[in-house]
Amino acid sequence: MTAPASTNGGAPQPSETAVTISVDGSDVSVPEGGTILDACKAAGIDTPTICYADNLTPVNVCRVCVVEVEGNRTLVPSCSRPAEEGMVVSTDSDRVRHSRKMVLEFLGSDVDLSEADEITQWGEHYGADPSRYVTEADSSIAARAPQEVKVQDNLYIRDYDKCVLCYKCVEACGDDAQHTFAIAVAGRGSDATISTEFDVTLPDSACVYCGNCVAVCPTNALQFKSEFDLRAAGDWRPEDQTVTTTICSYCGVGCNLELHVQDNEIVKCTSPDDHSVTMGNLCIKGRFGYQYVNSRK
Repeated sequence: MTAPASTNGGAPQPSETAVTISVDGSDVSVPEGGTILDACKAAGIDTPTICYADNLTPVNVCRVCVVEVEGNRTLVPSCSRPAEEGMVVSTDSDRVRHSRKMVLEFLGSDVDLSEADEITQWGEHYGADPSRYVTEADSSIAARAPQEVKVQDNLYIRDYDKCVLCYKCVEACGDDAQHTFAIAVAGRGSDATISTEFDVTLPDSACVYCGNCVAVCPTNALQFKSEFDLRAAGDWRPEDQTVTTTICSYCGVGCNLELHVQDNEIVKCTSPDDHSVTMGNLCIKGRFGYQYVNSRK
């Protein structure tokens, strides 16, 4: 199997023309075609995102990155709204803060965010209180039916009680990276979930086990089986792990690997999303084929 083709996802293409906008009172220049989020990054403004990734096309579903644009009736998603010359943007107005707080509260009322550290931190930042939307019966106003963790192989697991339907796994499996189209959103409303075609088991699906969906998941709904087992045993210790960058040894493409090592054993493998060869994407060998390193045989 060959490594997936590299992709720039939704990243703006280089341009010789720049546009200047005002972000929180400061003028910021970005290449023409760049987004408001690009301008926020250039200005050093930390913006919460869930469905956005540098190596994926923006899909505008989480709405936690919204900002206020002077003259616009509604808040706009900064991840996909192009920056326009003279635009005046506010990223921390009362309206923006209230909207972000409510989005984070809705998510927390219906999804297990216990392993979504970044989302939890943003919730604390905005004072989100998900319990406001939970009834006395301890079920949210639009609660999804609990699902058992899907453990169908030794590579990765699916825990959809942690899924926020950000579509990042769907995008990574589709046009943005792997072009396998093994998963999609099934169902409607509170019954919506990520699923294989006809909900077949993962080994029986079109999945090629590249693990690119696992790499972009923001909540650990998709996670390495090795991590899942260590968490179940109470022995997952990321603070004690070292991360070493190396080159995959399986072929000559030159994919960069980030080996996460705990107790002198590799526990999972990631790839930097800013690497020019892979943009964070790997094949099954690069993502999961490290077990031989730990073998004594």
